[in-house]
Amino acid sequence: MEKTKVAVRYFSRSGNTKRLADVIAKATGNRAEQVSVPVDNYVDILFLGASVYWGGISSEVKAYIQTLEKDQIGKVVVFSTSALAERAFPQIQKKLQDRGIKTDSRNFYCRGEFATLHRGRPNQDDLDAAKKFALEIMERK
Repeated sequence: MEKTKVAVRYFSRSGNTKRLADVIAKATGNRAEQVSVPVDNYVDILFLGASVYWGGISSEVKAYIQTLEKDQIGKVVVFSTSALAERAFPQIQKKLQDRGIKTDSRNFYCRGEFATLHRGRPNQDDLDAAKKFALEIMERK
């Protein structure tokens, strides 16, 4: 059986989403890269991590999505953090769908620390849940 090709990309200002990306990458046998690193070869699954800043996803993630080609990616799986706003998933899913790129309906979200809010998040329970999520995605591609 052919090995599933996976890439992990993320954007993180505070380090919260990076922590999730690192756990997901390790669980899938990959390396987490920032969105400034393109996906050069076809991947079956692209794990894409972002956060919500002031009610929207970052311009860096929006620009990255514009670089993606639908024939490069089997599907995108979104993971995200935020302190206040809702998940990044709906915004990212819409942008990907506008480009004809399939998104998995499953996504991972947890609170992230910001100033005095949600101290210590993502915590070990969050990281363990992110790992479990990644492994479940890989099992049920």
